[in-house]
Amino acid sequence: MASEQQTAPVEHSTRRLRGRKAIVTGASSGIGRATAERLAREGASVCVNYYADPDRGAAEEVVRGIELSGTRGIAVQADVGAEDQVRRMVESASRAFGGLDLLVNNAGIEKRFDLLEMSLADWDRVLRTNLTGSFLCLREAARVMAQTAGGVIVNMSSVHESIPWPGFAHYCASKGGLRLLMQTAARELAPLNIRVVNIAPGAIITPINRFVLDDPDATRALQEEIPLGRMGQPDEIASAVVWAASDEAGYVTGTTIVVDGGISLYPRFL
Repeated sequence: MASEQQTAPVEHSTRRLRGRKAIVTGASSGIGRATAERLAREGASVCVNYYADPDRGAAEEVVRGIELSGTRGIAVQADVGAEDQVRRMVESASRAFGGLDLLVNNAGIEKRFDLLEMSLADWDRVLRTNLTGSFLCLREAARVMAQTAGGVIVNMSSVHESIPWPGFAHYCASKGGLRLLMQTAARELAPLNIRVVNIAPGAIITPINRFVLDDPDATRALQEEIPLGRMGQPDEIASAVVWAASDEAGYVTGTTIVVDGGISLYPRFL
């Protein structure tokens, strides 16, 4: 008679990020929220960063979901463009989790302005969050990682790190800068066992794209530009982040992983 075999639950045996200690910036909604929740399901403890008091309730809701996954979660308010607040956030996460080995630089903003109508304040606001904020979080997280066994930094870039987008010169400049920041950081930090990569989403269904989603004609026109014929979901970006952060991607650094349904293939360019 064959003996019965007991197997461990798949939920526990396949957690690729078990024991990891992460910060996800801008994690109260959209791609950041999906990423924080997915990291927790993969076994990571997660610091859920949010920008200001109106986002606190949503961030705390994400934390409750993280804890239901069986890992630790904390919500920390910080403006990523403010150096002292970034330092406080990294210190809070490191103290709560006993270290830090994963940063997801997700916080970002965009708002359309024709170039000739764009004020310096409009320009500065986007560059401060998207590029300066990513630099500050990267630097502070890497300082912690350098004192231990290393880690992984994943920057949320965009296909617009290489594709021009009229009306969004500030956004494109921030993402283009993020590409070279990532590549340079990857060179400098590799000897410290710190990998740095970008994830470049295409058109994703998130609150930041509300101006397209609320316009059926604009949505239809955008979908016609995407070879797969649809916009992406936040969970599809979160899946890419998990892989990039895992040991399965241990030989990947200094590059951009594009997740865009093929939109960067310029399907309508003849």
